[in-house]
Amino acid sequence: MWFYNDRMSVFTNPASGAAGQAAAYVSAILELVGTQDPMEILRATPRELQRAIDGVSSEKLRQPEMPEKWSMAQVLQHLADTELVWGWRLRLILAQDRPPLTGFDQDLWAERLGYDETEPLESIETFTVLRRGNLRLLDRATAADDTRVGVHVERGEESVAHLRRLNAGHDLLHLRQIARVRSAVL
Repeated sequence: MWFYNDRMSVFTNPASGAAGQAAAYVSAILELVGTQDPMEILRATPRELQRAIDGVSSEKLRQPEMPEKWSMAQVLQHLADTELVWGWRLRLILAQDRPPLTGFDQDLWAERLGYDETEPLESIETFTVLRRGNLRLLDRATAADDTRVGVHVERGEESVAHLRRLNAGHDLLHLRQIARVRSAVL
């Protein structure tokens, strides 16, 4: 069963999670996409992130909705770092046969990489540049490329097509989180 994470506010799949938790996490994320086109979600997210924080002061962007939870600024940096990880995984899968895909502990990244000290607009800029490159890869991917897989250490085989949907759901999850935090702090 997936579980709540106080820092992220919704649910998470830590690097040390059990296989059952990983499957439930993936299922919950994919449910957010539903029948929507993942590519449309992926293309819209940079613009939606900017729109989500328009008019919010730097102070409010750094204010968590409650103690021990992430601020909008921290969520934005998480998205930028996740885009880097996703891009690496895509490149591994497209260029190699069944490469291993490592997990990462998002809370440790947030803590040790100083998410609370990042500049929100720089995080969006980084995310946008990385997303543009990742979309270029997906745009040129063939049907055969979509079926190529990597082997995630917790979740098993993941195809390019699956990762596209998973990342689109991840975008939706965090856009909702940003909206919720914004409502709480304004």
